[in-house]
Amino acid sequence: MGENRVVQGRMVTGKKLAELIEDGSVMEAESITDANKDCPDCGESVLEVGYMPSVTEFVTGWKCQDCDWSDTDRD
Repeated sequence: MGENRVVQGRMVTGKKLAELIEDGSVMEAESITDANKDCPDCGESVLEVGYMPSVTEFVTGWKCQDCDWSDTDRD
């Protein structure tokens, strides 16, 4: 399921990254990709992952590799 990435010193899967962004469990997640943008808080690299927190919702989430910043595409 894609490659694991280091986030804040821990190796994470796409699903684990989605759970960090969501602060809870998710049903399914895609593999992690580079978001090609810098963190607005610390300027480091941001990762992107698409995931389903529930059966009816698909969310794209972003998480900094080095600090606590994260965001989603929810309105």
